[in-house]
Amino acid sequence: MFTTLKNAWKIPDIRKKILYTLLILFIVQVGSVIPVPFMDPTSLQNMISQNGNLLGYLDILTGGAFANATLFALSISPYITASIVIQLLTIAIPALERMAKEGEEGRKQIQKINRYTTVGLSVLEAVAYYIMFRKTAGALTYTDGFEGVLAALTIITCFTAGSMLIVWLGERIDAKGIGNGISLILFAGIVSRGPHALAKMWTYIQFAQTGETQYYFFVPLVIVLFIFLIGFIVVMTTAERRIPVQYAKRVVGRKVYGGQSTHIPIKVNMSGVLPIIFASAFLSIPGTIRGFVYANPTAETTQKLGYKLLSLFNYNTWVYALLYFVLIIAFNYFYIAVQYNPVEIANNLRKNSGAIPGIRPGKPTSDFISKTISKINLVGALFLAVVAILPIALGAIANMNIALGGTSIIIVVGVALDTVRSLESQMMMRHYKGFLE
Repeated sequence: MFTTLKNAWKIPDIRKKILYTLLILFIVQVGSVIPVPFMDPTSLQNMISQNGNLLGYLDILTGGAFANATLFALSISPYITASIVIQLLTIAIPALERMAKEGEEGRKQIQKINRYTTVGLSVLEAVAYYIMFRKTAGALTYTDGFEGVLAALTIITCFTAGSMLIVWLGERIDAKGIGNGISLILFAGIVSRGPHALAKMWTYIQFAQTGETQYYFFVPLVIVLFIFLIGFIVVMTTAERRIPVQYAKRVVGRKVYGGQSTHIPIKVNMSGVLPIIFASAFLSIPGTIRGFVYANPTAETTQKLGYKLLSLFNYNTWVYALLYFVLIIAFNYFYIAVQYNPVEIANNLRKNSGAIPGIRPGKPTSDFISKTISKINLVGALFLAVVAILPIALGAIANMNIALGGTSIIIVVGVALDTVRSLESQMMMRHYKGFLE
């Protein structure tokens, strides 16, 4: 990876793209520290520590911008949600499916629909979070009268505008930079939490010096686990099962086409981090409900049955871990079933005079591909579930707040690998261009 970066830096036009990408990421970080008026970050940080997974997960994705009540507090979460919704609707609605197959023009139309959906979700999320902040004591400096109306409009407008601005900055990276803009912004937000994580590890070491000696064992264990997970994720992300394909020879005029051997690559982790995002969003619903209903829990409130039931879904409980594990596997199977159609793959092979050696064309081919995908899918689902659950389990055993670490590592490693591949493809294009000239 470092060799690729070094070689890419030597090419002037790629160096300009890298610098442009870094400039956009710097602007995003500046926006992540510009405070929104009428909000108290201290009260928000206390609320995030009490209300479970949803707000903590959002704070990680925003690089701490949400807890600090800044302009980019929503970050790209509305865009991610909109993209997932539109992607699923493309499969369910025939009109959108036809639009997606219309090439570049269809893709532009889908992107336009995605932007409008992002605006709607940004407004909806901004309003929902304002209502939650209003119920939290001390989160807002004004709640009543003209000042309260002005505060509501300002907060909702800033959150919505910040979300759309960050999407536009991501599109600038797509157009003039290197890699996927939205993914890199998400990557930068998570990486920016690195110093905070190191400070927390240092806090645990100080706890060990005051008598809690178990942290002398658990802190190095967390560091070793972190390094192991990075290597494990890299291996599983790049792993693939290759189905061999042989194409028959065709004679067209005086030319012979086909006859070559190739393969269909089936990645072990076909769904990426989406099953984890789906599962996290689903399990965050009880925490969201608790945040709205019990915004300021008291000693009496915590004894109520409703509060206790909703508290079972905190990310440090065994109920959450078990449901998280099951839902990741279920959503992984669901996403692969929606995205990959073995019958369509088999039909495309037959139309192009291709066949899998030893397998008859048609239904036997689709059945073989379906069985292969199912086996690989199980391995990929277990991989995602283990990576997501392991930090949560260790955090519960060691009484350390390292939950969601697996999700963050998968995102960081995946984006880093994709960016390196993008750099390699850019250098390869320039290599062939120079050769042809």
